[in-house]
Amino acid sequence: MNQRPKLLITGASGFTGEHACKHFSRLGYDIIAVTRNQSFDGSKGIKTEYCELTIKDDVNLLIKKIKPDFLLHLAGLNHVGDSWNDPITTLETNLLSTLYIIDATRQLNPTCKIVIVGSSLQTSLNEISNFTHPYSLSKTLQVLISQAWVKLYKMNIVIAKPSNIIGPGRSNGVNSIFANKIAQMEKNMLDKVLVVNNLNSKRDFIDVRDVISAYEVILNKGTPGEIYEISSGKSYSLRDLIEIYKNLTTTDFKVKSLSNGVEELAADETPLKLLQLGWSPTFSINSSLNDTLNYYRSELKKKEN
Repeated sequence: MNQRPKLLITGASGFTGEHACKHFSRLGYDIIAVTRNQSFDGSKGIKTEYCELTIKDDVNLLIKKIKPDFLLHLAGLNHVGDSWNDPITTLETNLLSTLYIIDATRQLNPTCKIVIVGSSLQTSLNEISNFTHPYSLSKTLQVLISQAWVKLYKMNIVIAKPSNIIGPGRSNGVNSIFANKIAQMEKNMLDKVLVVNNLNSKRDFIDVRDVISAYEVILNKGTPGEIYEISSGKSYSLRDLIEIYKNLTTTDFKVKSLSNGVEELAADETPLKLLQLGWSPTFSINSSLNDTLNYYRSELKKKEN
């Protein structure tokens, strides 16, 4: 009987991490969930390792102990506002954790395949004018380091580049914030006014469950050094999202926009490389928003019981 492949997932206690642990566990992988959150107890059948990924010796011990077949690196800081307030911590966290993980793997477990998760906000070092915040810089450098280790050390590292991830679960994303507030409005816990920075702001949104299935494809079929876009290929404004939510609730609420300026970002590129590998998104924007709203409704119900 073949041994189950070992998959180490960093950032396991986060929004995407929890979905990833459940998804790959169902597929039969031996999951090792890595987090620095001491209160995280994982799920049934999933092992947990606590590690501070910005400490080199701790990362070396982790890789030496686990020797995973696959590694999905989700950990990091992903808050744009916090990156302005504390750019050094953002750069240290996103860069050092990546560098320590891939180099520990190079030395101690070179056959492991690694997926580094970048961001739709990463750009090219040749396009300095495109850096709009320190977070973007940190993710761009993270990808550069990963590709450099592929080139210099022939490592099996692939980069995933998801757009704005939505879906059920606790997240700091704008869609999750909307759903949480609307669920509270339904319970008369908040004034029925939704405050938005700019209704015209447009983004590509992709369901977290589609993102995880993309990671699965990349882990198994991705080419070292390649960047794989993960997107729906279609953009929606915040106004569009709110209109969908209005159709998902019987609670009437008003919307207050702090800015009426035009802030339209083009949809992420169609994920051609992933489509060629057989992946395609399956969750519609309506189903993603409906599931997100139902998640927060259920969380409120739990608190009542």
